[in-house]
Amino acid sequence: MIKENTPLERLQNGIIKENPTFVLMLGMCPTLAVTTSAINGIGMGLSTTLVLALSNLIISLLRNIIPDRVRMPAFIVIVASFVTIVQFLLQGYVPSLYSSLGIYIPLIVVNCIILGRAESYASKNPPIPSLFDGLGMGLGFTMSITIIGLVREFIGAGTLFGVQVLPLADAASGKAGYTPVSIFVMAPGAFFILAILVAVMKEVRLHMAKKGKPLPGVQGMMEDGCSACPMADHCMGKAQLESAGATDSASVKKVVEDNQKAIKEAVKKDASSAESGKDGE
Repeated sequence: MIKENTPLERLQNGIIKENPTFVLMLGMCPTLAVTTSAINGIGMGLSTTLVLALSNLIISLLRNIIPDRVRMPAFIVIVASFVTIVQFLLQGYVPSLYSSLGIYIPLIVVNCIILGRAESYASKNPPIPSLFDGLGMGLGFTMSITIIGLVREFIGAGTLFGVQVLPLADAASGKAGYTPVSIFVMAPGAFFILAILVAVMKEVRLHMAKKGKPLPGVQGMMEDGCSACPMADHCMGKAQLESAGATDSASVKKVVEDNQKAIKEAVKKDASSAESGKDGE
């Protein structure tokens, strides 16, 4: 059993337990946009990993200095500084990759994986675990989008890392070969491959659960109640849920359903009052 908040546990958490793409479904914009090839996936993933690890480290070191009311602007400034450094390095040393990734490099600043880990983990934990948390999440993200890029590139172009591995058919000369399924290097292909890989991840989790080795559930309000949610201290509904005794997913769901029912009844009542007013006139 790996102890919590150790470097190895943080790496395992980001790559497997709470993989940002296949489990948490975060960072979907770059995941769907840049994975037309495996090289793009590796480039975006490693760039994000570097920013994640360094921003987590700095935010953790400054966690007792940054005032709570300006923490998000401070986090964004720190992240933006590292993104600018990464952008200049790519532009100077790997211009072809820089051109391929385009606008998605500066958009790393607002990547929900980075800001989410800064808010939920780095701002509450010591520097070393925070550093490895960023590395684990970044490597998990890199692995995910590289796999998606590999599958899309192979089916959509017959190449792997830019190398032609399947001879292409040539209708003009009558040469037999592989006919690329071009939809897989277009936008719809990203959704198809992502859906398939998420389904595979889900099947793996179910299989491990049947063998008596379930992976821990993703921490969050709907799984474990407010106590496990990283945003619990800033949630407007926390007090209401606690007053209703909502401590697990079933009770939370009931409170949400009751709220929805109350809203519908209020809307109906307002509509009836409006109709009555018109009839009176």
